Amino acid sequence: MAKIRILMDTDVFIDALKGVKSAKELFRIKDVEIYCSILSKKELLSKGGLKDSERKRIVTMLSDIRVLRIDEDINKKYLFLVKKYGEKTESIVDYIIAATAWSKKLPLLTRNKRHFKHIKEIILAPIYDAN
Repeated sequence: MAKIRILMDTDVFIDALKGVKSAKELFRIKDVEIYCSILSKKELLSKGGLKDSERKRIVTMLSDIRVLRIDEDINKKYLFLVKKYGEKTESIVDYIIAATAWSKKLPLLTRNKRHFKHIKEIILAPIYDAN
């Protein structure tokens, strides 16, 4: 059976780190291949006030994830999204993550659907129950 490939937004990683059961379980499913943007990695590791133990948990979590760097195709798609949907400072990271999902043909798993639902070029994965 083919693996399910998915791009995870930063909020899903944060949920898993906070102990949200359904988010943690995503990392245990053998048939799911998880990807994230290099920007999600940066957001997770650059949070102010991280303790060494928290940083270690993040690094361990990311060790099994395929981290995608911004390549030429992602950059082109990012520029297209900015032109189509408008440049807003608060949307830059979201547009790069959306461009990554679009470029790599990966559905995006995020709790922040309102940040992405207007972007017709990507597919949003069904969200888990965060309770």
